Amino acid sequence: MSMPYRRLGRSGLKVSLLSFGSWVSFGNQLDDDLAVRCLEAAREGGVNFFDNAENYAGGKSEAIMGRAFKTLGWERREYVVSSKFFWGIYDDPNMTNTLNRKYLMQAVDASLERFGLDFLDLVFCHRADPDTPIEETVRAMSDIVSSGKALYWGTSEWAADEIVAAIEIAERHHLFKPVVEQPQYNLLQRRRVEHEYARLIEDYGIGLTTFSPLAAGLLTGKYLEGIPEDSRGTLAGFEWLRPNFEDSRSNEKVRALKAIADDLGCPLAQLAIAWCACNPKVSTVITGASRVEQLKENLRSLDVLERLDDEVMRRINEVADQA
Repeated sequence: MSMPYRRLGRSGLKVSLLSFGSWVSFGNQLDDDLAVRCLEAAREGGVNFFDNAENYAGGKSEAIMGRAFKTLGWERREYVVSSKFFWGIYDDPNMTNTLNRKYLMQAVDASLERFGLDFLDLVFCHRADPDTPIEETVRAMSDIVSSGKALYWGTSEWAADEIVAAIEIAERHHLFKPVVEQPQYNLLQRRRVEHEYARLIEDYGIGLTTFSPLAAGLLTGKYLEGIPEDSRGTLAGFEWLRPNFEDSRSNEKVRALKAIADDLGCPLAQLAIAWCACNPKVSTVITGASRVEQLKENLRSLDVLERLDDEVMRRINEVADQA
């Protein structure tokens, strides 16, 4: 199956149904050469959206991706690229865990410098900031779009009422409003996308660039017998993932889902990614990889998509819905 493209919510921007993100991998597992090969393989597979964030590998991820774009010689019209701001990479009071105007205006400039780009297609507020008035954040993000440094803006892991507040402030003051949310969404984490955001998507047409379709690797099945030495569960700085990998209830679901994947003759990872892509409200499913072959395997999820008929979906949802 060739790569489908979906509109980002009600915006006119089209993104590939499967996209490629740099969280964990760039700067931790991928050097410049491997990043180039992964981006090239992704583009050959039809991927046009590449997701990043300021704080991934302390800014190194953006720099690696930017150098890869340059090495590959891609025209700027060929790809969509994003970054996300909130955590920061400096410890100064106004430069970390904030969405104040000072931070945001400086963060986008620094991001563009690391990428070596004139503009970003998408910029996200990586988390909500309870200490900054939403109106201040909305005005700053709108000004970033007005300046041409970004084309669209959105949120990531915000509560539905916070997103609605941002939209209503933007509409009231004739500012650029958020058009996209980036939440976690997978067979083990469904509530926010399918319930909390339901009216938000229906009423405001927010697009979704969902991340962690494999639950940080849990839905590959490779953690069923413990944590492998070469997995992200052993990476420094990612120790917080270990309790998820060792959770017995989640692993029971993974075993049951793997049985369904075995019946279909596909890896569990492909089944999990295809299931996310089945949701028509999802604009793009962000995938990650530390090897070219792993990336290609993820893209083969498109072939599984066509095989998820009503009966297969019933079996999958029956497992996923278990308390």
